[in-house]
Amino acid sequence: MSTSPSPTGEDQARQDALTAYRAMWEDFVQAGTTSDWQSPELGDHATGLALTNLSRGLYADHYNGLVTKGQPILNPTVSSVEPAGDPVKIIVSDCGDSTNWLKYRADNGQLADDEPGGRHAINAIVEKQADGSWKVTDYGVHDAGTC
Repeated sequence: MSTSPSPTGEDQARQDALTAYRAMWEDFVQAGTTSDWQSPELGDHATGLALTNLSRGLYADHYNGLVTKGQPILNPTVSSVEPAGDPVKIIVSDCGDSTNWLKYRADNGQLADDEPGGRHAINAIVEKQADGSWKVTDYGVHDAGTC
C-alpha cells in the first residue's frame, strides 16, 4: 500500500512563507489602486518594518496624488530556513518584474514619470507568528535591473 508522504514541518513552513510573501504583495497591489495607506488588509500578511514600509509608501503616493496600476510578476524562492527542520524564520529571494505595474497621476490617469518598470531583486524575511501564521516582517526592493 503506497501513500504519499505528508509534507514535513519544513516543507509546510516553506509553502506558508511563500504564500504569505505573495499575499503581502497582492494586498499592496490592491491598496495601491487607490493609494489606501490605511487599508486593513495590509496587516493580514505583513507586520513590523514590512507593514510600516508598505503603509509609508502608500501614504507618500496618496500625498503626491499617485496610484498604481497593473500587476507585478513575482518569482519567489526560499533561500534559507532557520532553524532547519522546524523553521520560524524564512528568507525569501525574488526577482520581481514591475514592467506592467506603474504609478499614475490620480487626477488625469497619466503616467507619473517616464521611467519604465523593470526587474528588481527583492529579499524578504518571513517569520512565524505567535498564532502560527506566517507574515513578512521586513523586505528590501533593489533598483530596476538588479536581477
